[in-house]
Amino acid sequence: MKYKSLVYAQASGSVGGLTYSHNKGGLYTRARTIPVNPGSAFQTAVRNLMNTQVNRWSNVLTAAERAAWDVFAANVPVLDALGDAIFLSGINWFVKNNVLRRQSGLGQVDAAPTIFTLADLTAPSFTVSATTDLAAVTFDNTDDWAAEVGGALIPFFSRPQSAGINFFKGPYRVAPEVQGAASPPSSPASIALPFPVAAGNRVFARFVAVRADGRPSPTMRLSAIAV
Repeated sequence: MKYKSLVYAQASGSVGGLTYSHNKGGLYTRARTIPVNPGSAFQTAVRNLMNTQVNRWSNVLTAAERAAWDVFAANVPVLDALGDAIFLSGINWFVKNNVLRRQSGLGQVDAAPTIFTLADLTAPSFTVSATTDLAAVTFDNTDDWAAEVGGALIPFFSRPQSAGINFFKGPYRVAPEVQGAASPPSSPASIALPFPVAAGNRVFARFVAVRADGRPSPTMRLSAIAV
């Protein structure tokens, strides 16, 4: 149900049996549902990565390293679901950055970034081949991540969806990254999709660039029809 509220200018989340959200049409509510938890091998792997990073924060990082992450967190705002600027905690950033890196096989970064901005990412694009189950990802290899060892462009793809679907929240599955190097990689990159597709399917993607110092870029979302 969509409506104009005399009480809420913005709302996101659940209260009682209602969930509040918004889209381009405005504020709306729906019945609250409890998502299923299939506990797939991929979900379990990510949870284990998170647990490992939380343990590392508490038992491996020094007090000075934790304090440095807190300083980074206090200086780098992010946007919440309503588009408002908020600040994460130091442990949030540490876990977020390193889970992202470890999902892709990139090295652990324990030292907090000393540059208080997110990584830049020029908007990529991609096409999907239903014949080969490959995505051709076009990117700007003059971006900073591309020219450094430890930097990368990390793609996440959805299962194939009907062509008429225009919004997809998740879940996504990580795909092989495009690694940065002293000699930047060439564009486009051919990346194996995590799911088979058929011609006419829509595939949604999330792209995040990471710098060698651990800083991620804002997430970019787009989709393509398999041909």
